[in-house]
Amino acid sequence: MLVRDVMHSPVVTISTGATLEEANTLMWEQGIRHLPVVEAGRVVGIITDRDVRLATSELSPMPYTPQSRVEEVMTSPVLTADPMDPVEEAARVMRDRKIGCMPVVDGRELVGIITGIDLLDALVALTGAQLPSGRIEVRLPDRPGKLAKLAAFFAERGVNIHSLLTYPDEGGFVRNVLRVDSLETRKLAEGLREAGFEVLWPPEKPWSR
Repeated sequence: MLVRDVMHSPVVTISTGATLEEANTLMWEQGIRHLPVVEAGRVVGIITDRDVRLATSELSPMPYTPQSRVEEVMTSPVLTADPMDPVEEAARVMRDRKIGCMPVVDGRELVGIITGIDLLDALVALTGAQLPSGRIEVRLPDRPGKLAKLAAFFAERGVNIHSLLTYPDEGGFVRNVLRVDSLETRKLAEGLREAGFEVLWPPEKPWSR
């Protein structure tokens, strides 16, 4: 999944010369929290509803007012994403830099914006959680062929895998979270355990031993 698949487009923007009051009104009317700031068609900054609230607060150390200009408060320079970037790379950058959005730029043209909510939507899509499905989590040794054997287990039973996410675990293992087109996950888990797989979810019933 790429940034272009989850970004919002077209983008609501504001100019450097607009006031904080105008920025706040625009965000409220559009139901958004981030505004790319453009000048001569280029993204030169970003301003958020939080920036406006803090800048105009009575506790602010700087003497900003609702009539102060956006360029006085905006964050600049701006971290941007490319529409062809993998969505997980955008998520990594946003997490590392602790930012809530990134304008998406193709060359010098602003073509979209990606936010934390968009990344959550991407996670839901990648996990297949929006489909009628069952969830199974299996811990495998991080060695060639182990994942193939797990996939073969489901194929032999005519069970389709909607999605598969993996992440490393301690001791040279990998956790595999699968969404399958069956709600009989406990029955499948029992079969997996009988076949020698370590199933983490669904948990084994205490009385099944």
